[in-house]
Amino acid sequence: MNANAAIYFVDRHVADGRGDKQAFREAAGAKRGQTYAELSDQSARVADAFLRAGLRREDRVAMLVLDQLEYPALFWGGLKAGVIPVLLNTLLATPVYEVILADSRARGLVVSAELLPMVAPLLPDHPHLENVIVIGDGAPEGSMTYADFMVDAQPRDPVDVSADECAFWLYSSGSTGAPKGVRHVHSALQATADTFGTQVLGIREDDVVFSAAKIFFAYGLGNALTFPQSVGATTILFNGRPTPDTVTDILRDEQPTIFCGVPTLFAALVAYVGDELDGHALRLCTSAGEALPAEVANVWQRATGCETVDGVGSTEMLHIFLSNRPGDVVYGTSGTAVPGYDLRCVGEWGREIKVGEVGELLVRGASAADGYWNQREKSRTTFEGEWIRTGDKYEVREDGRYVYCGRTDDMFKVSGIWVSPFEVEQAVIEHDAVLEAAVVAHRDGDGLDKPKAFVVLKDPSRTQEVQDGIAEFVKDKIGKWKYPRWVEIVDDLPKTATGKIQRFKLRL
Repeated sequence: MNANAAIYFVDRHVADGRGDKQAFREAAGAKRGQTYAELSDQSARVADAFLRAGLRREDRVAMLVLDQLEYPALFWGGLKAGVIPVLLNTLLATPVYEVILADSRARGLVVSAELLPMVAPLLPDHPHLENVIVIGDGAPEGSMTYADFMVDAQPRDPVDVSADECAFWLYSSGSTGAPKGVRHVHSALQATADTFGTQVLGIREDDVVFSAAKIFFAYGLGNALTFPQSVGATTILFNGRPTPDTVTDILRDEQPTIFCGVPTLFAALVAYVGDELDGHALRLCTSAGEALPAEVANVWQRATGCETVDGVGSTEMLHIFLSNRPGDVVYGTSGTAVPGYDLRCVGEWGREIKVGEVGELLVRGASAADGYWNQREKSRTTFEGEWIRTGDKYEVREDGRYVYCGRTDDMFKVSGIWVSPFEVEQAVIEHDAVLEAAVVAHRDGDGLDKPKAFVVLKDPSRTQEVQDGIAEFVKDKIGKWKYPRWVEIVDDLPKTATGKIQRFKLRL
């Protein structure tokens, strides 16, 4: 039996009579739409175009593409052809693209015209790239437009693959350093849909989904492609930056029923809309990428009247494996294991921690990656048989819920006691003048670690008030030794494209 994931997520819907159902529509520009029948046909023609361009099975094709109508056809078309789409973060710098293109040895590159300037300096005489396809106008010499790429392409049946065959790559978000190529197999896509998509989201055919997290991110790939396409639902695509005003407009104008965001965006939305967001059709929101502060979640629920299920996933596991659930949400916790996944928290020497202790979270499940590309040592330390080390520190409560305590490399001791940067951040954020905060360890004059807070204010005129009063405010919230000894007011915090705070940059 052919296990090509494109058959299940795309072609099956035509066979089951959903060909006329809208699969995607754009929320910007020409606001184009696409039915499942059109997606099935277009992706089959993309497969033919890839092969006619000389790309062979298992060749890598880097995709530096905005969230636009061509993206799903390119992704599924790649799988149908047997080439390997490598989904690239659209917000990186040119030197990082240079590293990734060299590391992946991609023979093809598909790039949105708006993003071409970021890679144009790398294209002349590139040692690996043989095909450069530009979506839009302005294709440079030696490349072709997407329209020319597709000329005379004919529908091609999906190549026959095994469930364990590599389907696509993602590059890790780089929250702790350089990106790593993460290889995923065909069966992993349905594994996430059958677990989180079905058993947590409860996604339905009549749902309309909008993910502020972009498709290149594992979280966004599930939100925008695999979950809706597992049931024949509709996805709203937005190729711009998800600012509070643009997101609010989309929620009102496009009427999605499920909205998928990240904590940074939810905090900004709360500051923008206040206690009420009218004119929407939301029935559920999801959050991932970093733990969602309880105060932000509570205000957003008051504003929308619907719950936000905060969960934890990773590029290595493809999507969320630990989550709150609709009707069983406890803000400030990450919930419990998603059905289909096993979790354990371990301390030093691999000992299972007791209730109330803090340990590193390990996970196993069918969506696990096939390893890192060309990073054997990192693969050996992350992928331990069936188990994957997440690098996240968690406390397990008596009720079985997990409480996030930071990254393994973010945790530090003050006066011999472990301090969670996230716990301190939560306390700082509760101050009514604070929009965002990040906390890292900073050495004092004695060479001892103490908390330092980087704070983004709602109103810069309150700088002195926050700097003078935040220490006592935090002491009253979480403990005498955990307060920030230093407070630095900043305009913004360094983050990955998915909204995850890059604390390692603040430690420099």
